Amino acid sequence: APQIRAMCNDYEQHVLWAEYCKMMQTLELGVPTQQTELDLPQAEDVRINDIAPVMRAAGNVIELAPMNFSFPPSGPRGAPVFNFRSEGRRFDKSNRCLVPASAFFEFTGKKYPKAKHRFTLKGEPFMAIAGIWQEGQGGKPAAFTMLTTQPGPDVAPYHNRQVVVVRPEDWSAWIYLTRPEQELLKPLPAGSLHVETVRQGTD
Repeated sequence: APQIRAMCNDYEQHVLWAEYCKMMQTLELGVPTQQTELDLPQAEDVRINDIAPVMRAAGNVIELAPMNFSFPPSGPRGAPVFNFRSEGRRFDKSNRCLVPASAFFEFTGKKYPKAKHRFTLKGEPFMAIAGIWQEGQGGKPAAFTMLTTQPGPDVAPYHNRQVVVVRPEDWSAWIYLTRPEQELLKPLPAGSLHVETVRQGTD
């Protein structure tokens, strides 16, 4: 039986504020005037239950808002929901967001420490991963989860699923859902992602 490996539960947030502002201006999405680089804190590894910035609609602009990475468990014995299967689902009633990331990681191997592979988007200073978010309950912060799909050719050798990386030209289409979900939530073509092994495993 194929081993079940945790999907992307770790990503890198080294997006530079200047690069973020430049990209948002190029895409004519704008940056709220009150936001600063403090709204885009950097992190080597953002893991489940860390607080990290996500991009969401706020009126006619897209703002950065700090949220918890993963929805709380649905039951007492449940696990946090950090990945959510996108195929065959509609998201018009969901709170849609994008997760700015400089890279995401996948892990291979059965023993710890596992091999760690870093994926970046070729030709762009950073990437955005499709997500959905929900308001926090009982004083807890708002939370987000990443959407997943079939692996594209760049990810398939490492994992049987992948997070949905949305190309910059499609960011507003996802946030405002101006095009069908299946057009936006799909793996990128071969050669879109650069991968490097940043830690060898102990196979």
